[in-house]
Amino acid sequence: MNHATRRALMLPLAVLILAFAWAAPAQPADPPGEDYQVEITKKDLGKEVVITKGDKEWFMMIEVTPENTVIIRQEKEKDAYLVDESETHDRAMTKDEVSAAIDAFVNGVKSQGKFKKP
Repeated sequence: MNHATRRALMLPLAVLILAFAWAAPAQPADPPGEDYQVEITKKDLGKEVVITKGDKEWFMMIEVTPENTVIIRQEKEKDAYLVDESETHDRAMTKDEVSAAIDAFVNGVKSQGKFKKP
């Protein structure tokens, strides 16, 4: 298997791992009674998701072109950005890969509220 093929096969796994790793650090539990509001929007060949809970907001956008894929992640509390990062991949993600990455991001954010830091 040549380098380009191996790299293309590893992208979906890398995106899922990055989505989980980004959302994985345990945060103090959120106050009870506040639910996550999740809004997913299709954007051309990609998607974006905005998740809110109280004063916190998480955002992920996956923009797909025939040549590449750009992924933007942000997390903010009130008006302060805690995370603002992007990455570019040298191939277009498939619809299934985009959906899997968005689902992993949403599940990762939601799981943050279930764990307390020791």
